[in-house]
Amino acid sequence: MAGPLPIGDPAPADGLLPSSAGARAAERAFGVYVHVPFCRVRCGYCDFNTYTAGELRGVRQLDYADQARGELRFARRVLEASGIAARPARTVFFGGGTPTLLPAADLVALLGEIREQFGLEDGAEVTSEANPDSVDADYLAALREGGFTRVSFGMQSAVPRVLETLDRTHDPERVPLVVEWARRAGLDVSLDLIYATPGESIDDWGASLDAAIEAAPDHLSAYSLIVEDGTKLARRIRRGELAAPDDDLAADMYELADDRLAAAGYAWYEVSNWARSDAHRSQHNLGYWRGDDWWGVGPGAHSHVGGVRWWNAKHPAAYADRIAAGVSPAVGRETLDGSTRETERVLLEVRISEGVDLASLHAGGRHAVAGLIADGLVDPKAALAGRLILTRRGRLLADAVVRRLLD
Repeated sequence: MAGPLPIGDPAPADGLLPSSAGARAAERAFGVYVHVPFCRVRCGYCDFNTYTAGELRGVRQLDYADQARGELRFARRVLEASGIAARPARTVFFGGGTPTLLPAADLVALLGEIREQFGLEDGAEVTSEANPDSVDADYLAALREGGFTRVSFGMQSAVPRVLETLDRTHDPERVPLVVEWARRAGLDVSLDLIYATPGESIDDWGASLDAAIEAAPDHLSAYSLIVEDGTKLARRIRRGELAAPDDDLAADMYELADDRLAAAGYAWYEVSNWARSDAHRSQHNLGYWRGDDWWGVGPGAHSHVGGVRWWNAKHPAAYADRIAAGVSPAVGRETLDGSTRETERVLLEVRISEGVDLASLHAGGRHAVAGLIADGLVDPKAALAGRLILTRRGRLLADAVVRRLLD
């Protein structure tokens, strides 16, 4: 299970937000994230807030959609009572866990509740994550008919041995099949990949890239494996059963991904994300990186509105009890000060291909740009035009770039 929640102030039972949260709200997009915390099997590398059937202690999956709908109704009341003007959702994202362990009708009903409480912008992006073995053609067609526009499949690797190390249970040969079904249903498709798994070679990674490209998704994400404390994978590495990921090999794998994806017509738009065109970028994730507002529904979900961040009770039983009692499911929150918001803005905007407006940096940050150019971390032509945009080397060292900009 996931690590501890952040340390913050207690969240009020009524969920009301300070007046500062509504300042300039009309200038920010609004999204909804729905966390579905159920998985058939716990993957060894995962520290997300997820639960298998044996860990739920009497909580029933079939009750979850009604509980989440209760939070959506609560969210609308909170925003109205806090004086924050209603905004239709530009994006909706169902993540987990495995959202598609719920019946398609439950996901469609939740989307209907979002539509009823907030409305959806014309052309809103509506995504569900899915494991390749958790859906069939009928399920995907039901999502599309219910208003979903996009599905993101957790492919991770095309190499059975690598999938086994990650405790992934799907057959890699199923990936092109589910992509075809999604296409037939009229859904855009994203594939998620993980690289630098212990024991994975550069040739293994190349095979996974080739298989992903062959499936011709609209969007790909490629994340370097992070070994999180408390996970099964961390314990196996600590016992010497597996070698720890190699940073140099991970860098080589990233460069290989960027080369092959670019050759196949995918352009990077965030350090770990590539898309066939601007229209196929993940608008929901861009909302996070651009500091927009979102309400996170479900156990352990995080929300952000106007510099106020809060997080829900983690366990589904505790979450269900709070919803049933009619009080906020949030257990903690923090109001970000100006300095923290500025730090986060730079940290996030640096990661996207539009980069950072140089004029928005403090004097020390602007002074650091010349050194970053000299070190090959920042695009010099973009800098002359007033934008700080990372080179590929800069993407590999993005955290170091941020530190230098904020010093």
